Amino acid sequence: MTMVATLVGCCAKKTHYEHVDEYPVKQGSLEEMVYTPEKTSFSVWSPNADSVYLNLYADATTAEPLERLAMKRQKDGSWTKTVKGDLNGQFYTFQVVEPSSRWQLHETPGIFAKAVGVNGRRAAIIDWATTNPEGWENDVRPAFAGAKDAIIYEMHHRDMTIHATSGVQNKGKFVGWTEHGTKTAEGLATGIDHLVELGVTHVQILPSYDYGSVDETRLSDNKYNWGYDPVNYNAPDGGYSTNPYDPATRVREMKQMIQALHKAGIRVIMDVVYNHTFNVENSNFTQTCPDYFYRLHENGDLGNASGCGNETASERAMMRKFIIESCRYWIEEYHMDGFRFDLMGIHDVETMNQVRAMLDSIDPSLLLYGEGWAAGGPLYPGDELAMKANMQKLPGIGAFCDDMRDALRGPFSDNNKGAFLIGEKGHEESIKFGLVGCIEHPEVDMEKVNYSKQAWTSQPTQSINYVSCHDDMMLTDRLKANKKLKAGELQRLSKLAQTAVLTSQGMPFLWCGEEIARDKKGVHNSYCSPDDINAIDWSLKAENLDLFNYYQGLIALRKAHPAFHMGDADLVRENLHFLEAPEGVVAYQLNGEAVGDEWKSIVVILNSQLSAISIQLPEGEYHVAVADGKCPAAAQGLLKGSAKVAAQSATILYL
Repeated sequence: MTMVATLVGCCAKKTHYEHVDEYPVKQGSLEEMVYTPEKTSFSVWSPNADSVYLNLYADATTAEPLERLAMKRQKDGSWTKTVKGDLNGQFYTFQVVEPSSRWQLHETPGIFAKAVGVNGRRAAIIDWATTNPEGWENDVRPAFAGAKDAIIYEMHHRDMTIHATSGVQNKGKFVGWTEHGTKTAEGLATGIDHLVELGVTHVQILPSYDYGSVDETRLSDNKYNWGYDPVNYNAPDGGYSTNPYDPATRVREMKQMIQALHKAGIRVIMDVVYNHTFNVENSNFTQTCPDYFYRLHENGDLGNASGCGNETASERAMMRKFIIESCRYWIEEYHMDGFRFDLMGIHDVETMNQVRAMLDSIDPSLLLYGEGWAAGGPLYPGDELAMKANMQKLPGIGAFCDDMRDALRGPFSDNNKGAFLIGEKGHEESIKFGLVGCIEHPEVDMEKVNYSKQAWTSQPTQSINYVSCHDDMMLTDRLKANKKLKAGELQRLSKLAQTAVLTSQGMPFLWCGEEIARDKKGVHNSYCSPDDINAIDWSLKAENLDLFNYYQGLIALRKAHPAFHMGDADLVRENLHFLEAPEGVVAYQLNGEAVGDEWKSIVVILNSQLSAISIQLPEGEYHVAVADGKCPAAAQGLLKGSAKVAAQSATILYL
């Protein structure tokens, strides 16, 4: 028989607040549940509530609670309750009573639930010691000096392993990344071994916390979503677990994934979406403290800078505290190595700088970057937002470079319009701007740059350089939409694009599958498209092995030569100089000797023209490192005076 007990606690007197900005800030941690075998302590912040109840459940789905316990109000706006006895394995929710709220308030797992049951409706009480995989205490971050050395590979768990050709047993799951020795029918590496073979330093995983659009009780339906619809920010999503009904399994398997990647020498960055929630009415923020965590118009309507119906108010003390503590939690509990902030331009500068300061206090090599824009106009002063234009106010934080991206392949807003890669003239200065890491450089004519008319970074490592990412066409699809490709042209243009990215002074960023010419059948935004659109067909690796080898070679080249990643604006200005070149060509020289590179002088030539061109070289006899779509290039003699560069290709030379 289920027992239900209702207890009335003695609470501090309720304070009247004229506005949510007057709410007190919770003291100490935002942690809402602390378990020991002897007792479990609960705490939830809801300063305007009349009362708050703690509901304890036997499991994640039972209708009636075992107990309903009144919580005690504290002066800092929080409500607390300690329950004696061993509650391991039980579930809990909070019920906030606030009659003045315009929202109908229901049970909520709170804002900081770290473990949840199926579909995230109830938080779980678990013994955290049981969630650590074997050897977790010895897990260490792979050696990494800092942002200048990063090569980032964005991936989605499901995309990477779900296809039959992946050879992975646990398809679409966290633990799929623990499987070594997986191969294609042709015997080529897939999964984690493929990443090691490619040579990237970091993987950026799409949102992996509990999100709202996939029913975890019906995973056999194979419903797909990227996860940009947050529900429980601090608990792994059950869809990537082998058992979404077991909260501890989710946690353990995500840790296993990170542990395996670390052992393979790869750091892990998580995509975080603090800028909006799945919805507002039923969000944990609203159900805990109505109207506090969101920006509102004067008439009470929700702001919508996210394009998803709402925008969070990062400038408010408790939202800022939540973001910082959430990031800290993922670092300390899961050993995460950095964060990519979705629509970072919605967040205020001060919050992002405090996140950076927190990361620095733990490990300065942790990466932090995001989208320096919003989907609409945020309800906050533009000069105080983490927009691309304000990046000089955000030291140690990066933003995606749409200047170089669109100069290479065409504008995000028009799938059919091409640019440099298809031979369109007038994009050279935008590419130069990206190559120097979007810093101020005397040889870049800012009047001719496509979007930015002044430098927006202080250091080149603040520029994330790329040609495609998850919420866009694959480069393959884009090129096919831009022009009727001839035999071999797709590979040539892909190689040309990534030569620009991987020799730039910014942080290079690759979208999974570009290295084997993956496509998404022309779909621009495949966030909810089925597997036959999103899954990587690993048979493409054999078909495009030459392309993969080129990507692999470029990554190795970048790692081996500090001239390609100087990491300092003054060094770039002093040691990167552009050479005279015709339209449709960008050429530059690096002084490798000045930064300790074994190559004393390096020349990079990017030729988008449909015919071969000749470029006058600086003085000296040059070896050929990259040419004719080969990296490393085929053996050939020294070049002096000039270099002939094949159509639609890149050449890299050195002394």
